[in-house]
Amino acid sequence: MSAEAADREAVSGSRPCTPPQASWFEFLLDPSLLEQHLQGPHPDPSPVQLIVQFLEQASKPSVNEQNQVQPPADNRRNRTLKLMALKVAAHLTWDLKVLEKGLTIPVLNMLLNELLCASRVPPGVKHVDLDLSTLPPTTAMAMLIYNRWAIRTIVLSSFPEKQTKPGPHQLNMMSLVQQEKELTENILSVLREQATDSIMVLEGALNIKKDFYVHTLRTLDLLAADPSTANGETESSTAGLRISADHLHCQVHYDLGGIYFQQGCSDPSVYEKAREHFRKARELLTKLDSSPSLCCVDEQRLAGYWSACKTLTGASDPSESQHTPYGQISCFMRNHDYGALIEAFIRDNVTFSLPNSFRHSIELELLHKLQQGDRALEEVCHKLCVCNAVRDALEGGVLSVSFHQLLLKPSKNTISFLLEVCTRSVDKEHRSETNKRKMALFIKTVCNRLEDVSLAFMVSSHKLFMELLQDEEKKILMEQMRKSSATVNLSAKPLPSFYDIPASASVNISQLEQQLILSLDPRHIQQILIELHGMAERPFWRVNSKWEVPVDYVNVILAIKDNLTRDLVYILMAKGLHCISIKDFAHARQLFTACLELVTEFSPKLRQVMLNELLLMEVRGHEAGAAEGNMERPPPDLVSRVRGYLEMRIHDLPLRQLVGEECVVFMLNWRENEYLTLQVPQSLVNNNPYIKLGQLIASTCKELPGPKESRRTAKELWEVVVQICSVSSQHKRSSDGRVSLLKQRESSMGILPRSKFMTFMKKLREPLVLTTLISLFVRLHNIVRDDIVNEVTAEHISIWPSALANLQSVDVEAVVVTLKELVNYALSLNPNNQLWLCTQADIYFVTNQYSAAMHYYLQAGTVCSDYFTKPVPPDVYNDQVLKRMIKCCSLLNCHTQVAVLCQFLREVDYMTAFKALQEQNSHDSMDSFYDYIWDVTILEYLTYIHHKRGEGDKRQVAVS
Repeated sequence: MSAEAADREAVSGSRPCTPPQASWFEFLLDPSLLEQHLQGPHPDPSPVQLIVQFLEQASKPSVNEQNQVQPPADNRRNRTLKLMALKVAAHLTWDLKVLEKGLTIPVLNMLLNELLCASRVPPGVKHVDLDLSTLPPTTAMAMLIYNRWAIRTIVLSSFPEKQTKPGPHQLNMMSLVQQEKELTENILSVLREQATDSIMVLEGALNIKKDFYVHTLRTLDLLAADPSTANGETESSTAGLRISADHLHCQVHYDLGGIYFQQGCSDPSVYEKAREHFRKARELLTKLDSSPSLCCVDEQRLAGYWSACKTLTGASDPSESQHTPYGQISCFMRNHDYGALIEAFIRDNVTFSLPNSFRHSIELELLHKLQQGDRALEEVCHKLCVCNAVRDALEGGVLSVSFHQLLLKPSKNTISFLLEVCTRSVDKEHRSETNKRKMALFIKTVCNRLEDVSLAFMVSSHKLFMELLQDEEKKILMEQMRKSSATVNLSAKPLPSFYDIPASASVNISQLEQQLILSLDPRHIQQILIELHGMAERPFWRVNSKWEVPVDYVNVILAIKDNLTRDLVYILMAKGLHCISIKDFAHARQLFTACLELVTEFSPKLRQVMLNELLLMEVRGHEAGAAEGNMERPPPDLVSRVRGYLEMRIHDLPLRQLVGEECVVFMLNWRENEYLTLQVPQSLVNNNPYIKLGQLIASTCKELPGPKESRRTAKELWEVVVQICSVSSQHKRSSDGRVSLLKQRESSMGILPRSKFMTFMKKLREPLVLTTLISLFVRLHNIVRDDIVNEVTAEHISIWPSALANLQSVDVEAVVVTLKELVNYALSLNPNNQLWLCTQADIYFVTNQYSAAMHYYLQAGTVCSDYFTKPVPPDVYNDQVLKRMIKCCSLLNCHTQVAVLCQFLREVDYMTAFKALQEQNSHDSMDSFYDYIWDVTILEYLTYIHHKRGEGDKRQVAVS
């Protein structure tokens, strides 16, 4: 080897060799590599990155030969990728803290839905309706992980986040970011709707004392090897990682405490529940070992929650109050012992046991009470301000504005107290050189700020001044004070009050911005903006990130050239929209009217926008009154304005679909079907899906009950709804037909996403409209389930088509869930509608929930017979309904009731009745029902049965 070659080899050998990053397809080619990769010291890509890659590849749509986008294929590749994503999560022991940190909400939602599917959680049934104690261990654990994530996500989403401003290179990513934001919002809205159910599931888990099991890499392999096993009853159900009941209960108590604490903002009584859950979590945490578990409680946050709950609920714990500084301060505040509170703050200037932020929050709380009129707290506030200023000085921080304001006109007692606090805060035992220098600077600042020379001399004559300041510093300060005493400014203006003095322009701006956020008076808002624009030129519509204006209007508003006018229009509209959302229609009207007056002067386009928003506010206000029981018809002027909007033909005007949606709902709810059918312009129908839906619904309702005509008008509505419920081209149906409610799998071909269609339907109140939509979904439900024996019934069902051309494209689970939600909503409006009750009973019957089905069948009979004091109409209790009631009773082991119901059939079903009476294990009152048997043949059979069994007493009851 030449010397040159040897040198090259030495150089190349000395460089560290970085291994290349593993690609996702390598694990697909050799699944055994996954476990080796995860067990490495620093795997690259990391576990959470692998989960994202696996799920992203598994959910990619495909393109066929005709260049059409198709759902992801249900093949071995995609199933393996999803299984590997679950195995990576299992390697992380399903630690939600790690998963939440590394995965976005949509990705984590997809992952946990795959876990539910793999764990054989029954589809189409609410989690709250399942009994955890009867499910296989891994199935129950999957439900608990999902519902824990649901409430944790709700809590985390309530925390404010700082929005990052995109740079020039990020602008092309904005559409993708917006899509993910919308998807996240859709998921969060569903999670919030289901929050009560999730809480009930988790509270139910606290009653289970046995251990749980969670999937591991091995159990997932077992599950993949035997996919046909029903309901998870395999070795994988009990061979997973064992989680002790205490570990799980500790985590569940912590998570439940978090959601209740978050709900306490709107309902303070809930803080009691939060405190109780946090108490139990603390107790369990102290006795748990450090074995691997799902218990990922943030102990520091738990301590903060516990302290906050005790303060908010007023609960006192003497043992803790004596030992923790927080407990002591809370006790002093609760008992109004402000002398002890001030002493504690002075002592804390030496020990530094309380965070500075906490000390300032106590000061602000008392200052707020003072501003509300409790003048007795003025001296307390001054003293706390002094204590906090000394603490700020010792920490090298900036002195607060309130302290600078206090020094403008302090009393002699205030200065005396300040010197006492300074002396006690640097006592001899804790007097370091650093602290002495900081205190010397603080005293110099106080001397320079005091305008009353006598008070300045009071400070300079104190022993602390003599000890801490150097001779040169003392000499300079004394010279300055002599000059001040020789010159008295007789023309000085009177000093403002303690609370009204701005320390500087920046403080003034922040105070004005705070007033701008809080104010709902249009004139006041305008005055504040005029002042702010006089101080600084910047966009003040960005002051509050919660101010949101519809995307349709943003460009028009931001195109206003005058900065002040632009800010004013944006803020007035944003505040008005917020007031509407909280049903404060009075303030919304003031803000919108002021905005209308302003834009009328320079922009016809914005003037029409504001008229549209005012119309939306009036419509919502009237609908809100109707929802509360005020069924007075709307004034003709409002109906005329709604018609005017639906007939509007102004070009280049930004229109948001919500206004059209609310106008359509308004017209449908007040039975303006004739107008919607004939007079809405076709251009508006084509541009707004809600108006198209309203026109189709109105046309169908108008033709009822004529079946032949209705079939023609109903067919188009049918086709639109089928498209809405079709499977998306972006996601796939799982191999066993199960799908998830939260997956955004709505068809791009539909005129609306299914979630928005459901929101639209839940704004409707008119019974005929709701009945029509229910009958449509019942027909669709019966077709996609294809079970002629177990069909749901509804009124007007005959007007809809009896078959589907492309049955495979319909999302079965979407149809089932939408039907359930729609019927539940309808019954919430009118719980005495007998036809809706029968439909609800049928839904429970076909999903094998026989107790609930029987409840609604009986309720339907109750409402149409005045609590069974009159005969039930035969169209309500027909033979099909009676046979279903008989089956419900039979499966619930209420056999005597079966015999009673058999008598109501047109032809008494003796075979079923006799078979039921032969059963000895009956869960009803048996012979107490004999009074309701009038058929002699059944009574004779009863007599025979009891005689044969030697049951003389029961035989005598039957004979009598």
